Amino acid sequence: MADERLGSESLYSRVLKKPEFTSVVGVIGVFLVFFMIAEDAMFTLEGVLSWTEQAALIGIIAVGACLLMIGGEFDLSVGSMIGFSGIIMAIMTVEYGVPAWISIITAFIVACGIGFLNGYIVVKTKLPSFIVTLASLFILRGLTVAISRLLTDQTLVGGVKEASEGDWLASLFGGEAFTGLFTYLAEIGMIATFDDGTPVVTGIKMLLVWWVGLTIIGVVILRLTKYGNWIYATGGDEQASKNMGVPTDKVKIMLFMATAVCATIFAACQVFDYGSADAQRGLLKEFEAIIAVVMGGALLTGGYGTVIGASLGALIFGIVNIGISYTAIDSDWFRVFLGMMLLGAVMLSNSVRKKIMRS
Repeated sequence: MADERLGSESLYSRVLKKPEFTSVVGVIGVFLVFFMIAEDAMFTLEGVLSWTEQAALIGIIAVGACLLMIGGEFDLSVGSMIGFSGIIMAIMTVEYGVPAWISIITAFIVACGIGFLNGYIVVKTKLPSFIVTLASLFILRGLTVAISRLLTDQTLVGGVKEASEGDWLASLFGGEAFTGLFTYLAEIGMIATFDDGTPVVTGIKMLLVWWVGLTIIGVVILRLTKYGNWIYATGGDEQASKNMGVPTDKVKIMLFMATAVCATIFAACQVFDYGSADAQRGLLKEFEAIIAVVMGGALLTGGYGTVIGASLGALIFGIVNIGISYTAIDSDWFRVFLGMMLLGAVMLSNSVRKKIMRS
């Protein structure tokens, strides 16, 4: 017989209990602010793609960071992994003439190995993941600069586009999707074109496709698989989960590997889109990913959060980052607004949880 108490819960209460509630409120609030103060160009097709692409850069790594934080751990080496993986791909492709698809696969294998090592050290030594991955941050950043200078005598490696021309795997990271659709929309006059009839926007960058794809995968894992239940259980109460037979060590190691994979996807999108790799790329991206996850409603203590919320947090980041350039506000204030958004999101989320607990 169904518990009658379940039916007494109001729609309002159920909405408040959603981890992504604060991020939805944040997105709506940011939209309203920029709708009132920004130039109309921000909401044209070209403008929308500019800030969604910025959101995608954070969103790709936010997916992995979110899963790991729900599992109760942090990875501060994500930003350094971006630079490290990018340099591997660029040097192999440009300096040694290795086919781009082999360079990409090699970078992913190396990243998975580093992610495994991070996770293994955390679960075996019981050291805080903050400390372990902070060490990895410095090690990877140092290796990236040292290897780049040793092999190329510089920290910026260019010529990637020319070296990877026509490569089937490189096009999945640095190309554009739906180009035929945008050409058709230009032909029928639905989107803006140049004087020669070429559409102003020729397609959607692959990094946007990767962001959406990874978000869907993350949602499916958390909501529809037992592995998702294991992630929540591991972050909520690790010891109790172990007693119930959940392989918490395996879960954490896999999550560290997932963050490394997401960072390498980010790196591949940048390398094959921009046509270069820089040893300094990815700087502070780990903190931006954590900010997006926290604005998405996740708890720093683990066991609570959603990938949708993290992606919405990344969207807030993208809107504020690019949207400020469409206003009269100096772009130097961007991080001030971002910090205020983070603090506001945490305070709202904390207030909502207290209200739920009282009720």
